[in-house]
Amino acid sequence: MAKLLVLTLLGLGGTFFRDHLSSYQTRLNAFREVKPVELPNCNLVKGIESGSEDLEILPTGLALISSGLKPPGLKSLEADMPGKILLMDLNEEDPTVLELSITGSDFNLSSFNPHGISTFTDEDNTVYLLVVNHPDFKSTVELFTFQEKEKSLLHLKTIRHELLSNMNDIVAVGPEHFYATRDYYFVDPYLKSWELYLGLAWSYVVYYSPDEVKVVADGFDFANGINISPDGKYVYVSELLAHKIHVYEKHANGTLTSLKSLAFNTLVDNISVDPVTGDLWVGCHPNGMRIFFNDAENPPASEVIQIQNILTEEPKVTVVFADNGTVLQGSTVASVYKGKLLIGTAYQKALYCKL
Repeated sequence: MAKLLVLTLLGLGGTFFRDHLSSYQTRLNAFREVKPVELPNCNLVKGIESGSEDLEILPTGLALISSGLKPPGLKSLEADMPGKILLMDLNEEDPTVLELSITGSDFNLSSFNPHGISTFTDEDNTVYLLVVNHPDFKSTVELFTFQEKEKSLLHLKTIRHELLSNMNDIVAVGPEHFYATRDYYFVDPYLKSWELYLGLAWSYVVYYSPDEVKVVADGFDFANGINISPDGKYVYVSELLAHKIHVYEKHANGTLTSLKSLAFNTLVDNISVDPVTGDLWVGCHPNGMRIFFNDAENPPASEVIQIQNILTEEPKVTVVFADNGTVLQGSTVASVYKGKLLIGTAYQKALYCKL
């Protein structure tokens, strides 16, 4: 009887595993191969070798780039080095990058592990930079001001809250007001692995202000990128493992109302919004299996999509760039400035193109 019970349980366990394996592979787009889409005028950015996971381009053409992300379980070329924020001037003919120095007595640079970033420019033209940081694989938001003349960042404060665990990306709507995505519900690595495998869709979006912190959207299968429309009326959220981008109406009290969702045949990561046209530019992973389980023999591919007229009934989606990993591996973000395109990656290089 005991043996029969054991065999029954093993059989049920095997069925459970097989059923979820198929779903898991579908969510990761595990069998998709990339058809290359090339751009004619592209060059790898000199000085970026350990990732350019997120970036923000200021109206002046200065790009702020987060580099050196060390997520648990993923490859990092500079595992023993702190992360950094890089500066790149897209007005230059052949732009290069330099590392911004960071000042502020209360900031621990040795554990700096930057992820998503966002800027907010105040009425007095002060530029605030908000950075999702993972010191010792925890989550905080670091608030800086960008000192353009000094080529530096002044650290103002560290923001912590229990709802801000497992943060991925952030969009600032004030110096200390922002929306942030939480990509996993669980904090424990073992439970996170099961959450990923089972597709529990328990991740969410948080609104933070000094007076109130609250969940404003939930039920995501890995909430990832987030950004806002140029007029500040709509918030866009990418759901990585559901291959969707969600559009929300933003309200004065920070709450969000769901308006629509768009589905894609790729894993959508960070979202950039063209301040002139309102177009969305999205760094994507055509095959999630290759980005989550990096193999030098089968490197992660890259893909960039442009979404025009997203608020209309018939948005136009264009694959602007696609590469099988030969040139660029693991694209996470893409942003444009005056006919120039900058593409960042999770832990590899960055690509600069003239459109």
